[in-house]
Amino acid sequence: MMYPFMTLDDGTEIVHSEMKADGSVKVYIEKPDEKDCFHHAACYIPAYKWDDVFGFSEDEIAEFQKIIESAAYSEKYYENN
Repeated sequence: MMYPFMTLDDGTEIVHSEMKADGSVKVYIEKPDEKDCFHHAACYIPAYKWDDVFGFSEDEIAEFQKIIESAAYSEKYYENN
């Protein structure tokens, strides 16, 4: 099951899975595209391993990683306080 996390101004959707037994979470990013239908990528945290990247540039993936890291850091802060 995937859960909504964030929709960016350009229509990019970011969703995430439940935490798996090994502590990992799949973050899936999808953006509509007129030519290719959808661009997509998956990131597995906490390792930040990217997989199945289609249509996104390295710069876009770097920006998505900043968003994911920021949200993961915030979640960790609130769990510890």
